[in-house]
Amino acid sequence: MSTLRYAVRHETCYSYGREVAHSHQLLHLTPRHSSRQACLEHRIEIEPSPAVRSEHVDAFGNRVTRVELDRPHDELSVRAEMIVSLESTPELPAAEAASWESVRDGLRYHSQPRTPDWLEAMRFRGESPYVRVKRLFSDFASDCLASGRGVLDVADCLMAKVHAEFTYAPGETEIATPLLEVFRTRRGVCQDYAHFMIACLRSAGLAARYVSGYLRTHTPEQPDTASHLLGADASHAWVAVFAPPFGWVEFDPTNNLRVRQEHVALAWGRDFGDVSPLRGVILGGGSHTLAVRVQVRPLPVPPAE
Repeated sequence: MSTLRYAVRHETCYSYGREVAHSHQLLHLTPRHSSRQACLEHRIEIEPSPAVRSEHVDAFGNRVTRVELDRPHDELSVRAEMIVSLESTPELPAAEAASWESVRDGLRYHSQPRTPDWLEAMRFRGESPYVRVKRLFSDFASDCLASGRGVLDVADCLMAKVHAEFTYAPGETEIATPLLEVFRTRRGVCQDYAHFMIACLRSAGLAARYVSGYLRTHTPEQPDTASHLLGADASHAWVAVFAPPFGWVEFDPTNNLRVRQEHVALAWGRDFGDVSPLRGVILGGGSHTLAVRVQVRPLPVPPAE
């Protein structure tokens, strides 16, 4: 398996119209460890310096940084820098995946004992604040849900359909835009594509989770076939589908591809609300402007010893 390394920088700056007297913030800015991803270095710098700073692991296994600022400030700057390594994604034989009906039936509540992986998957099959479960969404996916079709084939088909029927339109939606409105207009950004695909899968009885992260930055000096991926140079989002016997398999509906070595995962949960990179409560501040800059730069990989 090949290995790639990336240096990631994520800068967020809030400028407030009036002074903020007090602020509490939760940061999901520490990359996940997984079977194919490792965080080698990581630091988060915050200005002004917080009075209280702590870290914990949330209910989904994400590392969360909690900060409290108790001095007046009119600007908040957060810079996360990290180095991650990513193994190549193996090719999965779709024909060996369980049928989507068997996965659906296995995720239903009944008295039979479950293994930990199935119990974990059951957390991601119901409604969540940004993802509704509706017949409307399963109807959209109905032509992908052929009898006996493997769950990977279903997810590939649905991903391609979402990508074909939706238009990537930055600035036309926000996180509060209802999913039904996104479905009506068929326009949005990566979080909308991810939420909608998740809604279709859960409405069919399958388990799907929301993954936040980044895409590799490509420049004219670094031509690559992936240089046209939508969502680079910003936070990105995609979908993980529970697909026995392979476990969780990730799909990027914004770009119509299985997740590969250009994707760096930060956190996962039921939807955006569980993994927002920066979320908090402030006292004061008035109106504000937000600037976000993201860079994911490839690094040389040291030779094996």
